[in-house]
Amino acid sequence: MATMVADRHLEHPRPSDAEAWRAVVQRDRRYDGSVVYAVRSTGIYCKPSCASRRPARANVTFFASPDEAEGAGYRACRRCRPREERIDPASRAVDAARRYLDRNAERNVPLTELASHAGVSPSHLQRTFKQLVGVSPKEYQDARRVRRFKARLRAGDTVSRATYEAGFSSSSRVYERTNELLGMTPASYRRGGEGLSITYTIADAPPPISRVLVATTERGVCAVELGTTDVDVERALRADFPRAEIVRNDDAHGGWVREVLERVLHPGHASDSDVPLDVAGTSFQWQVWKALQAIPPGERRSYVEIAATIGRPNATRAVARACATNKVAVVIPCHRVVRADGGPSGYKWGAERKRRLLEREAE
Repeated sequence: MATMVADRHLEHPRPSDAEAWRAVVQRDRRYDGSVVYAVRSTGIYCKPSCASRRPARANVTFFASPDEAEGAGYRACRRCRPREERIDPASRAVDAARRYLDRNAERNVPLTELASHAGVSPSHLQRTFKQLVGVSPKEYQDARRVRRFKARLRAGDTVSRATYEAGFSSSSRVYERTNELLGMTPASYRRGGEGLSITYTIADAPPPISRVLVATTERGVCAVELGTTDVDVERALRADFPRAEIVRNDDAHGGWVREVLERVLHPGHASDSDVPLDVAGTSFQWQVWKALQAIPPGERRSYVEIAATIGRPNATRAVARACATNKVAVVIPCHRVVRADGGPSGYKWGAERKRRLLEREAE
């Protein structure tokens, strides 16, 4: 399972127009660098935090970058200078802390040491780091360590060497967390899932959903893929577990498979928590996924609402990323998450399938 660390500067697309407009209204500096707004009546574009008088919403167009705005014929505001990178003190401290953690990934960095390097108090760093990055400094270190561990395994390192290179204190700690980190033993992950036994079946569904693949291990459902053909869904499964023993068996774990198919064919038939899962994720991802499973069929939530539900109101983009890394369609119902303005957002298995799933649940 891919490890995710919320990073608004590196991983996230331009916010929706509704979210961007809220940032303009609130002059929210956190959105500077991810979007600019242009005013048709003046021909000028600005940062969301610009102190100039707010324009009428009808006159505003949003762009992902100054280049896009200028390509459309707008010129830069001389007051906020949107091409200049002006980082507020809190962001500067957090960026310094992140760089320090990246340079010292081989060891656990105490919060007091990290705060001293960033030039702020430990409590202030803890609070602002979580607000801006979406995770705490400790969670950030853990996620980076796991990412390095998985990369070393894929590169062919032994488990003990990968453990050492990633900065874990001992192999025993890694094995204690294998289900959370990898969904399998480290040795199996290193071999691309070799030694892992996966069975799957494929069922038909009305268009545009078309084909549904449900894959299981002895511990639970490990993947649910939606596609146009059997080749599509099988290819997606094998890409995640390239060297696992994967066998089609239409009779294996029939109860779990039927529960998953019910969610596709008859939405609302059963609680989304009835199906045991064998998937790996960070603690943040699991917070998001559990919040998604709590959304009743037929209802929708915005990324902003999910972020508030898990107590991370400033981690909207991290929530979107967690939705995108979901590997079990429908069981973890990321299709129920929409933009703040109620409009549909992206979906790993296709926007048309998302629309149809929501329609069937509404019926």
